[in-house]
Amino acid sequence: MRKLSCRTEATHETQIVIGRGLKDQLYEMDDFFGSYRNLVVVTDKNVGKHYMGLIKKQLKSFGGTVYGVVIEPGELSKNLATVEKIYYDLSEYGITRADAIVAVGGGVVGDIAGFCAATYLRGIDYFQIPTSLLAQVDSSVGDKTGVDLEVGKNLVGAFYPAKAVIVDPSFLETLDDHFLMDGMAEVIKYGCISSSKLFVRLMGYQYQEDLLEDMEDIVTKCLQIKRNVVEEDERESGVRRILNFGHTIGHVIETYFGFGTYTHGEAVAIGMYNITRMSVREGITPEEDLENLGVILDTYGLPSKLPEMDMEKVNQLLGNDKKFEGDILNVCVMPKIGTAEIVRVHKDKAIQLFM
Repeated sequence: MRKLSCRTEATHETQIVIGRGLKDQLYEMDDFFGSYRNLVVVTDKNVGKHYMGLIKKQLKSFGGTVYGVVIEPGELSKNLATVEKIYYDLSEYGITRADAIVAVGGGVVGDIAGFCAATYLRGIDYFQIPTSLLAQVDSSVGDKTGVDLEVGKNLVGAFYPAKAVIVDPSFLETLDDHFLMDGMAEVIKYGCISSSKLFVRLMGYQYQEDLLEDMEDIVTKCLQIKRNVVEEDERESGVRRILNFGHTIGHVIETYFGFGTYTHGEAVAIGMYNITRMSVREGITPEEDLENLGVILDTYGLPSKLPEMDMEKVNQLLGNDKKFEGDILNVCVMPKIGTAEIVRVHKDKAIQLFM
């Protein structure tokens, strides 16, 4: 088992534990769960049918009452209507600040459950047990919680740290191949912005079995990178912006197509490739690095081509991007594989990212 910690406030430290089989050892984690009167497990229907019974049974061993809340799977559930439903469930269960939420699922579940924890009773404790690769390497760590609006992704949210994040790579062994590859987009991102060694390592896998066998190391490396960035800049006012590599374009694509056509990983993959295509045109990135990025995306079955979109609507959606500061959009580019820098783009020229 690997252990990390992420300190984002003077008084708060999120414990991160990584290891195969941790989902079967929750009953031993008295330091995490033993002090709560009630625990509420939030998951979605796909994850719940496999793991809700296992998780609740172990958490009940601490002597408190364990409730379950099950939401519809997918990005389309990541909205204020779902949050409101969970609020009423928490009220019905008599949840107080002596209790906690346990998010069991992918990025959508983690974002929603975390936002509910941040806002119900002005804040109750919560834990993350991420079950998707995307959540394990990225969204479960870093304090971001929130939901989408029809006009943009993650426009309503809060920075709110989990008490602990419990990462078990064995969850991935039953994950559909499509969602495994979806999460690889975020893994590739970390290689692009911070670790050329990780990028080369990912290029070397020929079989999925070998990738999964090394997943504990890969997840740990990604979380170490993210932890280091988040500890330096929790509120995304500086270096944390590099974690958005590919996301400016990706979020527009997700929103444009109604959050149902492209997964987050697919949209980010397209974003990474096309922002790098732009940085090659501008003389920032060598053509060879764009070619290698295209190869690795293709290797993991991820798209790179921009879909056809109406530029007027794209420009409207782009204007809602949280990374704008006044008329300036902060965009992450990759000068070479393993490095990142932020370029400032005026709003009048931002549409060129999609050309």
